[in-house]
Amino acid sequence: MNELKITLPDNSTRIVEKGYTPQDVANDIGPGLARSVVVAKVNESLKDLNIPFTEDCHLELLTAETPEGHNTLLHSAAHLMAQAVKFYWPEAKLTIGPAIDNRFYYDFDVKETFTDDDLVKIDSKMHELSKEDYPCIRCEISRKEAYTLFEKMGEDYKLEILEDIEDEELLTSYSQGDFIDLCRGPHVPSTGKIKYFKLLSTSGAYWRGNENNKMLQRIYGTVFHSKKALKKYLFLLEEAKKRDHRKLGKELKLFTFDDEVGSGLPLWLPNGTVMIEELETLAKDTERKAYYDQVRTPHLTKGSLYEKSGHLEHYKDSMYPAMDIDGTEYYVKPMNCPHHHKIYASSPKSYRDLPVRLSEYGTCYRYEKSGQLFGLMRVRSLQMNDAHIYCTKEQFKEEFLAVCNMYLYYFKIFGIEKYSMRLSLHSKEGLGKKYVNEPQLWEKTERWVREALIEGKFDFVEVVGEAAFYGPKIDVQVWSAIGKEFTLATNQVDFAVPKKFNLTYKDENGDDQTPLCIHRAPLGTHERFIGFLIEHFGGNFPLWLAPIQVVVLPVSDKVIAYSEKVVSFLRDLNIRVKLNDRPDKIGSKIRQAEIDKINIMLIVGEKEESNLSVSIRRRFDGDMGKLSLNDLKNLLVSEISNRRLTHS
Repeated sequence: MNELKITLPDNSTRIVEKGYTPQDVANDIGPGLARSVVVAKVNESLKDLNIPFTEDCHLELLTAETPEGHNTLLHSAAHLMAQAVKFYWPEAKLTIGPAIDNRFYYDFDVKETFTDDDLVKIDSKMHELSKEDYPCIRCEISRKEAYTLFEKMGEDYKLEILEDIEDEELLTSYSQGDFIDLCRGPHVPSTGKIKYFKLLSTSGAYWRGNENNKMLQRIYGTVFHSKKALKKYLFLLEEAKKRDHRKLGKELKLFTFDDEVGSGLPLWLPNGTVMIEELETLAKDTERKAYYDQVRTPHLTKGSLYEKSGHLEHYKDSMYPAMDIDGTEYYVKPMNCPHHHKIYASSPKSYRDLPVRLSEYGTCYRYEKSGQLFGLMRVRSLQMNDAHIYCTKEQFKEEFLAVCNMYLYYFKIFGIEKYSMRLSLHSKEGLGKKYVNEPQLWEKTERWVREALIEGKFDFVEVVGEAAFYGPKIDVQVWSAIGKEFTLATNQVDFAVPKKFNLTYKDENGDDQTPLCIHRAPLGTHERFIGFLIEHFGGNFPLWLAPIQVVVLPVSDKVIAYSEKVVSFLRDLNIRVKLNDRPDKIGSKIRQAEIDKINIMLIVGEKEESNLSVSIRRRFDGDMGKLSLNDLKNLLVSEISNRRLTHS
């Protein structure tokens, strides 16, 4: 037969002749789609638009506004950039050019260091190549042909890549004009599809991320389907720079790092310590209402405990080396789990005692490689609102959902509107290596977690191969106010380690049973979460979380004494307040309070003193009128105690 049946997403069908391509179908549907489509999904596999159909199939025509289409556009733009670089630096050797999170990059082995002027030149050439509208031509070649081609071109890194490709006799290359590259694809049909792009930055990067390899030159860029989308993304990038937690952390005097203390070991300044204590208070209040018991455990533990738990076997590379104390190996603790297991085991339990919920604000220590450290987001000393819930199988679903709902409670407090839960599962290949070799328990607990999430109506995706070594887990992704994604927290199921510790409870028949254990840390580590909050709020924290909540601004020295009384009044209410008694004009004092990102400014003059009041001014809202001290008390205490995002 020379005819094939193509089924579209709306379940309509088209009968086409062999040799027809996805682009032909787009042309038949209409010129609008024909212009905007960049890649095809044929039976769930992404394909170039100009590859002919070979069988009956389901077809989706994807524009650059879809995730898959945008990814194709990004990768194609990386090739366009490489083509422009080779035009000006023909001796540059090509490596790889992937798409990454709304951006792309390409690494080059070139003698010179790329400058900002070079980026302008490369960007301009890319626009020329785009206007030329070169077809992006896919070619199947054998491994031998590919080796001969790239050896002749002097592309040593491509030859190294070829050596690492296994079980692929037929490879693919892509050419556009006089430029050719080894690539799996897919690509946009022609360079004319790549219009709205910008090169962002350049940096050094080791080949394959290995510091023992040669340093290459990397260029980052971005591309979108429209000028408006590109402009919006560039605005968000600039906003992200302003909100960078490292920059704001320094400006707001929240934390610092010191070489003599050590990399990845933050020193919390008074302002940052306030935020940590507020988060601890929030979490302790929340856990107290949910019937958790607070515990404390030491920072140092014998290595035999981590051998029993399995952490030495699975996480030793992330632990600090052992220290010898009286001939016994001790480790600084990388996590609290084994200690909580010991607390559970310290007294006998019956089914009537369960669930047991143990929470701790302990400091843990993990060895992160120097190149992986990044402000507060990746540190070596970390504080967690960690907890472990020991429960029966019958209690599991309710306990697991209670933790997930606790996440939602925190999201509401912090104004986190976008989140995603990722169910991380084991891989069969990893059993006995990366994961505990209990295939039936894996399947059972993964099913329980899946059912709990469905019952709770949580949106989630499943990812294979990212579970904890002892059970499935939920990773919680959140997005900041400007759309930046963070990994916030985790909720893990442990069906293996309680058995290793001989943790038991007596069931209704008096028989010993092993409890399930849920590991959870809804706010993650305080370091990472505060880093997220700095960027999420841009340093403009809600009143309850702000290091300095109120500043009192006397208009002259005549009212200093009254201003001090106002400060004392607020301090007695446990409100964080300071007095600006510098001999500056009131306008200058207000500007300084704005720079310091203080929410509430109380302006005090002789009129305010005469009737025991203050004039209140809020950041972003301006003057709010006069208030008596008693009304001020009610206003501030209500807003702070209810942890409101805004004063409205």
